[in-house]
Amino acid sequence: MQITLIAVGKLKEPYLKDGVAEYSKRLSAYCKLQIREVGEEPAPENLSAAEMEQIKRKEGERILAQLKPEQYVIALAIEGESWTSERLSRELDQLALRGKSQLAFIIGGSLGLSPEVLQRAQVHLSFSRMTFPHQLMRLILLEQVYRAFKISRGEPYHK
Repeated sequence: MQITLIAVGKLKEPYLKDGVAEYSKRLSAYCKLQIREVGEEPAPENLSAAEMEQIKRKEGERILAQLKPEQYVIALAIEGESWTSERLSRELDQLALRGKSQLAFIIGGSLGLSPEVLQRAQVHLSFSRMTFPHQLMRLILLEQVYRAFKISRGEPYHK
């Protein structure tokens, strides 16, 4: 399976970079992982609704430019479906069985994803109704994808 993670912004914190590097290394035994970062628009405080939408659209254009037509897209969105780790594992297995071997996960910027990106996605996935920093979400997502592969193969992993 080819998994592409498309994320807005660059990782800044060394602990996040280290965590992402560790899970990328672990995932290399299960899939081909590619991480693509797209530019983040400056988002000062006190933006109008129109300004927020404009920022999301600009970031969304960059995200959409990274997607291939054949990719199955899962967008991380707070209003999306909540899955368990076991469900994520089953969904990845089902995608592979249906020949969907090219998968893209999308993590938006601090304001979320544009309507165009959400429309392109086949699934909107929520990890929680809580808000997480989008850089931290990258690490959480990779850990859960790794856990999903371990579950699928019946391999031990801490609970």
